[in-house]
Amino acid sequence: MCGIAGFFYAKSEGSPEDMASRMAGALKHRGPDVGGSWHDAESGVCLAHRRLSILDLSPAGNQPMSSPSGRFVMVFNGEIYNHLDLRNELAGQVFRGRSDAETLLAGFEAWGVERALERAVGMFALAVWDKTEKILILARDRIGEKPLYYGWAGERFAFASELQAMRALPDFKNPINREALALFMRHNAVPDPYSIYEKIYKLRPGNLLALSYDDARRFRLPGQKAYWRLLDSVKKGEAQPLEFGSDADAADALQKALMKSVKGQMIADVPLGAFLSGGVDSSLIVALMQAQSTLPVKTFTIGFHEHGFDEAPFAKAVARHLGTEHEELYVTDSDALAVIPKLPSIYAEPFSDSSQIPTFLLSQMVRKNVTVALSGDGGDEMFGGYERYFISGRLWQKVSAIPKPLRQWAGMLVRAVPVEAWNNLSPLVSPLLPRSRYTNMAGDRLHKGALMLGSSDSGSFYINGFMSHWNPGTVVLGASDVSTPLKEAWTMLSGFPTFMEQMMMLDALTYLPNDCLVKVDRAAMAVSLETRAPFLDYRIAELAWRMPLHYKVRKGAGKWIVREVLKRFIPQQCIDRPKMGFGVPLNSWLRGPLREWAEDLLDENRLKREGYLNHGPIRKKWSEHLAGRRNWQAHLWDVLMFQSWLAEQAH
Repeated sequence: MCGIAGFFYAKSEGSPEDMASRMAGALKHRGPDVGGSWHDAESGVCLAHRRLSILDLSPAGNQPMSSPSGRFVMVFNGEIYNHLDLRNELAGQVFRGRSDAETLLAGFEAWGVERALERAVGMFALAVWDKTEKILILARDRIGEKPLYYGWAGERFAFASELQAMRALPDFKNPINREALALFMRHNAVPDPYSIYEKIYKLRPGNLLALSYDDARRFRLPGQKAYWRLLDSVKKGEAQPLEFGSDADAADALQKALMKSVKGQMIADVPLGAFLSGGVDSSLIVALMQAQSTLPVKTFTIGFHEHGFDEAPFAKAVARHLGTEHEELYVTDSDALAVIPKLPSIYAEPFSDSSQIPTFLLSQMVRKNVTVALSGDGGDEMFGGYERYFISGRLWQKVSAIPKPLRQWAGMLVRAVPVEAWNNLSPLVSPLLPRSRYTNMAGDRLHKGALMLGSSDSGSFYINGFMSHWNPGTVVLGASDVSTPLKEAWTMLSGFPTFMEQMMMLDALTYLPNDCLVKVDRAAMAVSLETRAPFLDYRIAELAWRMPLHYKVRKGAGKWIVREVLKRFIPQQCIDRPKMGFGVPLNSWLRGPLREWAEDLLDENRLKREGYLNHGPIRKKWSEHLAGRRNWQAHLWDVLMFQSWLAEQAH
């Protein structure tokens, strides 16, 4: 796993080697082992690389790397799990080493870049310079595990794994993109193709971008091109669903495919382990690892002392049954709070999914023992695992049957009763609401539900009710009314037969790459840990979407077939438990140990002086939260993460 960066330096002043070194230096955490750069004075292209050695630890795996004929020069971040199979197809090629990067370059020469990417199974972001065609090609893996930013820094085209490498360029003076800030405040992450800076973009999953020498010289940015689209695979699966003779046959098919994916992702020349939360997804990945290992698999979990947040006992029970070499770490409030000042530099872009805190702590612990860790990411989106799918489905079924004017009137009635009054009635009201660890905050949930009653369609109901925080128009100064990419994606899902499948697909297209995978990649790479997710093998995604919905959802519960496979390895009692998520007690922290830190960032004069956020609604929510009248933890965390990121940029 590595960090990549580069640019067309054209007529800009300064030493290209020095600028490449600075860009690569900003990514040293992604690749602490060795760095390198390459530049072509004639074309003005410069490529930089930082390496975390995983396969072929020798210098033969160092980058930038040239293809056998010298036509292609590449910097590559990721893993190609089927690279040995590809080598067998490239019979007659002479290889210097055993790295997957070298295999991929040979594939570029044999099949062309796009065709080689179509054959590759893995996670990656790469840049390759074609000396013959004078084209720089950027590409990203199908699901979006590895990041890649690109755009203009002054008159220089640049790209990098993370934004701090772009900021290392001397002519990077890009202002904050207020439309992207508005989207961040709505969704707690900046969705692709946006970045927090103007003229800087994210390459979308499954896409490539080809920039010619003429494009760079004329400051012309070509569009992204998809070499694989999840939506196409889903539509194919809907048109050609799989038929199984029995439920056991369906479980066999998933087990076989996951076993193959896990086996491919266990290949490494460095110590390897796995995250284990005790949930269905991570437990199954560990079970399949242990089934294919002669030694105990190293597994890791962290626990919290706060009630409702501790999954460590469940993980320990799974580990004991499977016979793994298990390690757990119970973290204190002070451990978790010490991470918060590091978050702006870890994420390098505003990001406010608060599970970023335990994710970093877990990664930090794991890296002390292994260099590669497998995870269960992706299982929820592929197999219908999120509880919100069922809550949304049940609520929309009831709500949509009521005429919209009547719904709006009912919503106003609910909101006419103060939140505090509803909270006082929590013992009576909470049993009527969906299960939550915040049982004393019935009023917050009722008021949010009242806003959802006015939704005109199921997409607005899901996006506004379950996937949104702030209404950006009330809080971001100077932002135009930018349409959320989630609504744009929803319009493509109208042909799906069920609301459940629409929600799953929307999350796979947006929430998964923009939130979940960002969270894990940045947290793990901050400590030079490579993470791999067998559920995100695109062949697993295609299999999942060819399976009819009843294999994923039964009797009001998701991931049915995943549970069926897991039952073959661990007892039923280890599986049947409520899904907890990976949270922290942010609600109480903001009233307690984080209060002084937050007050400084939310200071009214500071917000006015900076000029990005409207202080009025922010201070109102802060006051209500401190008084215990409302639980605004998610909204406040959005503001605090932007404010702390902004403060770091000033240094």
